[in-house]
Amino acid sequence: MDWSNRRAKFRAVLEGDRCVHPGSVYDPISARIAEDLGFEIGMFAGSVASMAVLGAPDLIVLTLSEFSGLAYRINRAGQLPLMVDADHGYGNALNVKRTVEELETAGVGGLSIEDTELPRPYGPSGKATLLSIDEGVGKMKGALAGRQDRSLVIAGRSSAISITGLDDTIARAVAYQEAGVDAIFLVGVKTRAELEPISQAVKVPMILGGVGPELADLDYLSAKGVRICLQSHQPFMAAVQATYATLKALRDGVPTSDIEGVAPADLMQRVTRAEDYDRWTKDFLGGA
Repeated sequence: MDWSNRRAKFRAVLEGDRCVHPGSVYDPISARIAEDLGFEIGMFAGSVASMAVLGAPDLIVLTLSEFSGLAYRINRAGQLPLMVDADHGYGNALNVKRTVEELETAGVGGLSIEDTELPRPYGPSGKATLLSIDEGVGKMKGALAGRQDRSLVIAGRSSAISITGLDDTIARAVAYQEAGVDAIFLVGVKTRAELEPISQAVKVPMILGGVGPELADLDYLSAKGVRICLQSHQPFMAAVQATYATLKALRDGVPTSDIEGVAPADLMQRVTRAEDYDRWTKDFLGGA
């Protein structure tokens, strides 16, 4: 498939002057809904993928093939430019290179590689730790080497602000920027006092996740070089709650006609692109 148009749209967001919220998606239909509602980009997180594919928490037990496979199915369902969280790249810098190759083939518009030590190493603490900056830079270089389509966005991601502090966050962001990444993705920045010095040091577009209430102003974020700000992943959690409530009601004997919150027929027709299939049936199968 030709992924060039959506990658151009993704780049346009990063190169623009406004910060946007991505639509958090987890399957083809959720991506179509986000596209129909006008989201500029979609976000497919590793944590959501682990739940959607395995029904498992975000403990890095998902494989690259499972992740890229679902990313491809999301991408082929529409034209929404998709950002994906590729976690640690599923291994060392060589694995990162392979990860980029697979996700590029799957049609993503952008991806992030983080510098957290993943999966959790052996030991009792369970606290998140970071790779050295040198190893992080190696991963960013591996990611860039794996890219064949120059329009694919590669972001260097770090949660250092909540692990090692502001100074280390800036040092990592600058190092990854100098390695050549297209954007810096920071998780856990909570205040303007934290963002201000980061913004002064980072010259490439920024992506934020897990922000605090002080950073809810898109105008402010736009002025500080932030171009994408995540809103967490409530759509997947809402879908889980709706499925649970519906199945429980049915199990409890509620008649199907009394079940609340069911998508109406016209919405189901729209999200499944039924009109397209009706037309193809007529054109290819001689349907009425």
